[in-house]
Amino acid sequence: MIHKLVGLIIFAALVVFGLSAYLSPNDLGKCQGWGEGDCRKADAIVVVSGGDTNARTDEAIKLYKEGWAPLIVVSGAAADKTGPSNAKAMYQRAINSGVPEKAIVMDESSETTRQNATEVKKIVDSRKIEDVILVTSGYHMRRAQLEFSAQFNDVKIRSHPVASDKNWSSWWWLTRRGGWWLAMGELMRIGLFALGLSR
Repeated sequence: MIHKLVGLIIFAALVVFGLSAYLSPNDLGKCQGWGEGDCRKADAIVVVSGGDTNARTDEAIKLYKEGWAPLIVVSGAAADKTGPSNAKAMYQRAINSGVPEKAIVMDESSETTRQNATEVKKIVDSRKIEDVILVTSGYHMRRAQLEFSAQFNDVKIRSHPVASDKNWSSWWWLTRRGGWWLAMGELMRIGLFALGLSR
């Protein structure tokens, strides 16, 4: 009985660890500052709205202030069509945090992750950007990376998920309705992407 219980605990721990690692790739995770390879500076930081948009924006602002890139691209349509777009709110948050207006570019039309990738690609092409750091929530990082990689043929994409936000943290597996729901939902959407059925 004890062996079965220990085996079950080990299996559950492996599932949680595996899901966390898979859903939240972090190319900057080992960086102690700028350097070579994944730790070099980028041309732009791309941040997509959704989930905890403020936490995502704050992480992009932090990277900008640390000098990781000279430009922030904010992407997202309005959740409430009667108000400003998410991108506009992100833009204003960055301005209020001291980021210069000329260092921010907006995509206000994207309503899905695929649209984020498609619309940001237009900005990237027009500015001849070759290297971006992609910022989103931990649970959303893998799918965002897949969607952007499918669009950005000759552009290097480095993933950098928000470490913790109001919807996701390293303790996500303790919240059935929050963490597990988000994790399973993302796995389903990744499966749809693999089948060419994502929107």
